[in-house]
Amino acid sequence: MAEELKVFTVDEVAAHKTTEDCWIIVGEAGAKKVYDVTKYLDDHPGGPEIILDLAGQDANEEFEDIGHSTDARKALDKYLIGSLKEEPKKAAAAKAVTASKGTSGGNPSLFLFPILIAILALLYKMNN
Repeated sequence: MAEELKVFTVDEVAAHKTTEDCWIIVGEAGAKKVYDVTKYLDDHPGGPEIILDLAGQDANEEFEDIGHSTDARKALDKYLIGSLKEEPKKAAAAKAVTASKGTSGGNPSLFLFPILIAILALLYKMNN
């Protein structure tokens, strides 16, 4: 039988934001999980600062934006300590926003960044 996860509030998670005690929230609205990643900080390939910047907060958007591998997602499982208590209305609203983002065509900055780089490269060539 699976052990029932402890349920934490946002305020409880927010209290854990140091190198000695680092929790993050990851997961879609209505299924957010709380992870104690303190012991993982020094092993994170991007360095501990990336996680510490999000310590005590919902890190789902940043976690998903990076495009973590299946192995990284599995590794996160061993740090799972509970789930997040979400208000039903907020969870439903967040799910609706997430669903609408999925059909909006993505993040426009992902499209604009390469164009900006190309323009800067062209300007550099013209001036040299």
